[in-house]
Amino acid sequence: MLKIRVGPLTFTARLEEKAAPKTVAVIRKMLPLKSKIVHCRWSGESTWIPMGDRNLGLDFENHTSHPSPGMLLLYPGGISETELLFPYGSTMFSSKVGQLAGNHFATVIEGREQLPEIGRLTLWEGAQEITIEELR
Repeated sequence: MLKIRVGPLTFTARLEEKAAPKTVAVIRKMLPLKSKIVHCRWSGESTWIPMGDRNLGLDFENHTSHPSPGMLLLYPGGISETELLFPYGSTMFSSKVGQLAGNHFATVIEGREQLPEIGRLTLWEGAQEITIEELR
């Protein structure tokens, strides 16, 4: 399980260990993750953490272009930069070079009613602090 804080909001997410074991292992090595999350430019109702040209040594696994709200994706890089996608509504994962697919590694199970507020905060108030840590 993950505890995710975005600005004043708190969520709990289930790791998708059976569907994406390699991606979950990579994410665990990154924890605790402290960064800024911003509103997406291309993907619709989503937010993202840009990670630049960071090489995670990861291929596609349990990947999708159409995540549901609260499905966290890790894009391992390639035709666009490495990133973590955190959708709060209707999303088609894309970049300036076109449609992308990211590895679905976690799903929000507590705090789902707050997901639209992530969009409002990042769109109207700018980048928000985000912390992701594993609950033990």
